[in-house]
Amino acid sequence: MLEPNGHLVVVGATASGKSVVALEVARHRPGTELVSMDSMAVYRGMDVGTASPTASQRTEVPHHLVDLVDPTEEFSVSRFQRAARRVIADLSGRHIRAVLVGGTGLHVRSVVDNLEIPGRWDDLRDRIEAESDTAALHRRLAELDPVAAGRMEPSNRRRIVRALEVTLGSGRPFSSFGPGLSSYPPTPFAQIGLSLNRQLLDRRIAERYERQLDEGFLDEVRALAALPGGPSRSASQALGYRELLAYLAGKCTLAEAVADAVVATRRFARRQERWFRRDPRIEWIEVDDNPLAAVQEVLDRFDACSPQQWIP
Repeated sequence: MLEPNGHLVVVGATASGKSVVALEVARHRPGTELVSMDSMAVYRGMDVGTASPTASQRTEVPHHLVDLVDPTEEFSVSRFQRAARRVIADLSGRHIRAVLVGGTGLHVRSVVDNLEIPGRWDDLRDRIEAESDTAALHRRLAELDPVAAGRMEPSNRRRIVRALEVTLGSGRPFSSFGPGLSSYPPTPFAQIGLSLNRQLLDRRIAERYERQLDEGFLDEVRALAALPGGPSRSASQALGYRELLAYLAGKCTLAEAVADAVVATRRFARRQERWFRRDPRIEWIEVDDNPLAAVQEVLDRFDACSPQQWIP
């Protein structure tokens, strides 16, 4: 067992109330700061659609890893990890506790488990993608890295392409980069998960889109589309944004775009929950339509993971 570092991670599906609960925890424990684990909140000008903290909330409680780069930039997991490491090292050095909150599973794991993340070789990836035969790519991977090839289905094109990109680009087998995501080693971070029943979560997702549209989501996407060169590949794939970008491009009606966004986000929420449920280190709290009812349980866990040497 590793000694707790005093920081709490709050995870769960989108629209589960994570941010609301985390903010309330910080209010109850003055001096606590919040660290976003959302891969899209790093982009400036994408506040409404990512449900980023408001200006008043950021004034009340310091938030980190929000509005780091322009949406025309790519922001990889490795860049996110480096930024998170700097923030957490600074907070720990000043004996300031943090609540890390978000639902981007790989970004959470990159920090919680200090993953060794391979680089990216975009030109090489494009050349690999030019091969349309996924089975042929898998056979090539089996020659170069039989361990990695044995861990993935021959039809899983995304994973095969990534493994080949890393193997060829780095000059070392993809399988040599750490124990992988199927391993859950001891970590100094305490982790809490918020869980809602599926029907309630589906309703909250639809309601949030309605609220975001009222708050100017479409205008935000319109400004994004008007940027020179447009948004980066990663920024333009953000849920809700890609569907509204399709509407602005004349590919569908607004009602169709919103309906597509709701369906895609519900599917994403299912994947999020499956991802986090695989981690046996996460303690789950069932919440209802009022996530704030879970605050006391989260506070109890936050207090329990406080390093003894930090207690005055």
